[in-house]
Amino acid sequence: MAGRLSFVLLLVAALLSACAVNPVTGERELALVSETQEVQMGEENYLAMRQMQGGDYVVDPELTAYVSQVGQRLVAVSDRSLPYEFTVINDSIPNAWALPGGKIALNRGLLTELNNEAELAAVLGHEIVHAAARHGAQGMERSLLLKGAVLATAVTAGGGEYAPLVLGGAQVAAQLVTQKYSRDAEREADLYGMRYMSRAGYDPWAAVSLQEIFIRLSEGRQENWLLGLFASHPPSRERVEANRAIARTLPAGGELGVAQYQAKIAPLKQAENAYAAYDKGRKALQEGHLQQALALAEQAIAEEPREALFYALRGDVHLAREGYQEALVDYNQAIARNDRFFYFYNQRGQVKKALGDLESARQDLQRSLALLPTATANKALGDLTLAQNDRQSAIAYYQQAAASQSPLGLEAGRALARLDLPQNPQKYLAVRAGLDRRGYLIAEVANRAPVAVRDIGIEVRYLDSQGLVRSHRQQFQGVLPSGQVARLETGLGPFSDLSVLKQLQAGAIQAQLAD
Repeated sequence: MAGRLSFVLLLVAALLSACAVNPVTGERELALVSETQEVQMGEENYLAMRQMQGGDYVVDPELTAYVSQVGQRLVAVSDRSLPYEFTVINDSIPNAWALPGGKIALNRGLLTELNNEAELAAVLGHEIVHAAARHGAQGMERSLLLKGAVLATAVTAGGGEYAPLVLGGAQVAAQLVTQKYSRDAEREADLYGMRYMSRAGYDPWAAVSLQEIFIRLSEGRQENWLLGLFASHPPSRERVEANRAIARTLPAGGELGVAQYQAKIAPLKQAENAYAAYDKGRKALQEGHLQQALALAEQAIAEEPREALFYALRGDVHLAREGYQEALVDYNQAIARNDRFFYFYNQRGQVKKALGDLESARQDLQRSLALLPTATANKALGDLTLAQNDRQSAIAYYQQAAASQSPLGLEAGRALARLDLPQNPQKYLAVRAGLDRRGYLIAEVANRAPVAVRDIGIEVRYLDSQGLVRSHRQQFQGVLPSGQVARLETGLGPFSDLSVLKQLQAGAIQAQLAD
């Protein structure tokens, strides 16, 4: 009882020491994640999240500079100093998100839905508050308390077209930006975001018109909207009315910025048909309609020849048809227009591998991994290094790829087992020893490998009645399928002293692949 009380007192003391004042609201709150950790999380995951969501929009650098300019205007009147950054993501799904530490992004698909600079300021102000008021960090802290996790392992996957293939620390980003904010967090972001707008000279009523846009589009039930912004920032009539009430408390007037906004997004608006064709082409490719996908890629290129994604789509069609030389030309074109997106290097590496240009393929695949670690590139590098008889490198790449729960990850797991299981059967076969009802020693072998195995050999160590260590080896001659358990009777015993169980040690010492 005394020990339990001491633990509770220590826990209370730790929680009290972790209390801090929220820099936006001024309220005291639990703060298990420090500002240094917030900033570090943002800096370490910003690139990965942008890559996962489609890469940076680079066709019109002036547009990104303009968005950043509006964002920094709001930052200047905000309540917390952070290393804020703003970027535009090359994706048609209307979305915006913030990582802890002030790393903020919005999709080009959102920009085309807005009417003026003040509505853009409403979006950015809202995201600034999410970062400044520690809403993302608070979500992590709740997870830490509920799950007993540690900060370094708060990793999970989700979000973005490429998320199922993302590996390792890059998975952090998806969880941080796809978590659904609480209603209180959304209200705070609306309230203080509108205050920032007003301080910066914008008309806060634009935050009302922004929510009305969201309501109209959500009621239209456009699937891409439901997958994007609305997943983490659900609109409602209640939020519209709340924003109206806030706007009435703020100084009247302010800048809307219609003309400058429309001028800045004019090139993007002109390319809307091209991006619509690309999105349809990507869907057609996924459904196996290659000729339709090719025609849509050609249409998109004709309307906006500066966009790298369009050439990559055409390259993907050629790759699906095993037209490797044509695909190589298109991926070269894509990289010439945007050399900062992992997907282009991954695809070109796959093509060069198919063409036998192994060293150049390796360089492209490693460049892809540097931008975003994926199962796709790791699996390809495993295949490539195995073909070059570099078994150790192949094992390392397959291990990375096998961490993905995607079909490709499972395929990598099978390739890994084929290479590694004969040398390290204990990694894949779990052996448990015990006594049956008669007191005889038995062993159970569980096959955790993604492949069937045969010729399994086990070793059991135990103490005999004299206290001496004895070793018993035995083989299982049949085939043990993946996920199955086999029972082996050793014939040793009977043992009347159950203390022998404390000294039992068992493990696999050999196994072969069944196929």
